[in-house]
Amino acid sequence: GNECNTGVKAAMPETTLAPKTNADESASEGESDNSDAFFDADEDFEEADGGSHKPLLVVESLPSKTLLALQAQDNDLDQYNKFYNGGQEVEDVVIDTSNSSVITHLLSQVRIGMDLTRIPLPTFILEKRSLLEMYAEFLAHPDIFVEMTKCRTPKERMVAAVRWYLSAFHAGRRGSVAKKPYNPVLGESFKCYFDVPGMAEGDQQSAIVKDGPCPWAKGTSSLVFCAEQVSHHPPVSAFYVEHPDHNIEVNASIWTKSKFLGLSIGVHMVGDTCIHLLDHGEEYHITFPNGYGRSILTRPWVELGGKCTISCPQTGFNAEIEFLCKPFYGGSRHNITGTISHVAQTKPFCKLSGEWNNIMYAEFEGKKKEVFVDIHSIPIIRKQCLPISQQGEWESRRLWRDVTKGLFENDVDMASNEKFRIEEYQRDLRKEREETGDVHQQELFHKEGENWVF
Repeated sequence: GNECNTGVKAAMPETTLAPKTNADESASEGESDNSDAFFDADEDFEEADGGSHKPLLVVESLPSKTLLALQAQDNDLDQYNKFYNGGQEVEDVVIDTSNSSVITHLLSQVRIGMDLTRIPLPTFILEKRSLLEMYAEFLAHPDIFVEMTKCRTPKERMVAAVRWYLSAFHAGRRGSVAKKPYNPVLGESFKCYFDVPGMAEGDQQSAIVKDGPCPWAKGTSSLVFCAEQVSHHPPVSAFYVEHPDHNIEVNASIWTKSKFLGLSIGVHMVGDTCIHLLDHGEEYHITFPNGYGRSILTRPWVELGGKCTISCPQTGFNAEIEFLCKPFYGGSRHNITGTISHVAQTKPFCKLSGEWNNIMYAEFEGKKKEVFVDIHSIPIIRKQCLPISQQGEWESRRLWRDVTKGLFENDVDMASNEKFRIEEYQRDLRKEREETGDVHQQELFHKEGENWVF
């Protein structure tokens, strides 16, 4: 596949992936190729002169294998755990100027306003994790997340929801340089849990835990996260969160639309995210800001921009938050402004300001401005995952393990080969499903209306 690594010559060894049964895109999703997400699979794409740019790597056809064969061939899976444990998840990079010609070639294939569906992105710009795992980072402050369940009034619960929302973004950014997570493949999943500071272990034997998405979590006191790539076109990721002891859960199904903006790349989040406070019968519907990769020719950096809302139809409280883009001349990065109000009131009772990756302030009606969120004073809680040897073959860390290994060891050729293998295998499966008429059966989620629910 075209990862812009012309030095790769050798064919790769046989795959260790096993096919999923009856896997295909749901007919209700449609088979349109107009998915606007970043496309880093190595399919052909149209060049400016109308020709087709073929993959530079030549790989043998990927045979089907059973899970038993997979386990027999790769019995040292836990060697990969070191790439995820012990703090290596923190990401920053030194920009390699030798890659500038690759970026220039990439830019020659696109025009302003063009979606990036069919543009293969070079491997060296990838993060060492899947998009599904990145979504879990929104729960890196689990104590702040569950705090809203402890509040006595609807007004206090909305303020707590906003506090968690504003605290969540910085944990998902791993360094000062913008990089892109792996695109999840259809059927891929990710599972983890978070320990909540200050809480004793809950009931380990509870049926809620045993029948839940992470039966290996510590108990009902764990904040549990699971995600699955439920559709290929459009590329929908569904995720679910629950904390049994606090009776709070989240259902979300979202996908991204991305466009080339000249010297930037813009990513728009589409879909529905809903927090359910079961003891209060309240739903909090959330939208997310756009993301931008700025200065892509030099040292790329991430910027958030756009207006977002948090609304609770049962109580009438809502919040409006705007992530402000840096002006072309002057100004500073990462600023936010916002208000919290009630539909029955003409004026907001709280005004918000600050920087989403630094300190944010709240000015409540009749009071002085106070610190609302200081990201430097709240520790990030690490997510807990099973060792890779105990994960399913379609779970993110196990699926992408050799890509991650290659990136950590600065072996871009290896990472490109392994990445291409996974994506080529997906294409083979998709072709096989088209021929047999099989339909994909999601493992964790089912569709209700336009949304996917755990």
